[in-house]
Amino acid sequence: MKLTTKNMTLTAALIAMGLILPTLMHMLAAGTVLLPMHIPVIIAGLLLGAPYGALCGLILPYLSSLLTGMPPLFPTAIAMSLELCAYGTLTGWLYRNVKWSIYPAMIASMLGGRAISGIANAILMGIAGRAYSLEIFLTAAFVTGFPGIVIQLSCIPALVLALQKTRFFETPARRIGTI
Repeated sequence: MKLTTKNMTLTAALIAMGLILPTLMHMLAAGTVLLPMHIPVIIAGLLLGAPYGALCGLILPYLSSLLTGMPPLFPTAIAMSLELCAYGTLTGWLYRNVKWSIYPAMIASMLGGRAISGIANAILMGIAGRAYSLEIFLTAAFVTGFPGIVIQLSCIPALVLALQKTRFFETPARRIGTI
């Protein structure tokens, strides 16, 4: 991992974005539908790599919980922290190290993060004595958040590619294809 002032500063800016976007979306009662905290984490993984994406995803839910009260610390922020850490790690690793193109890297990380979320929620909800089933998992992971998934898959690739064209970010060598 290349630890640079630029990467640390950009990670902090993406964490700030991850605190502001959910606050704005919750004002519109759309936070759980649009998944605004996921966006900067995925961007961090794609632009800065797995370690920075992991860090962004790991601490963002805890900071948000402490600063805004959303999400509740237990069990939601803990499960989200693991989920978002997986997003940041997987997008960064698949896109920058394995050299997958952006869409497969994002889709695989979204599936992996949701799997981690399901496992974490099953354990944490069990500890909390709350019901958690496959139906609850599928509804929360794919049905409720479907608009957020569409936004992520339509906006993030365009933004990342535009930012990479500025040459401010290192562009990983691609196999075949631009996206």
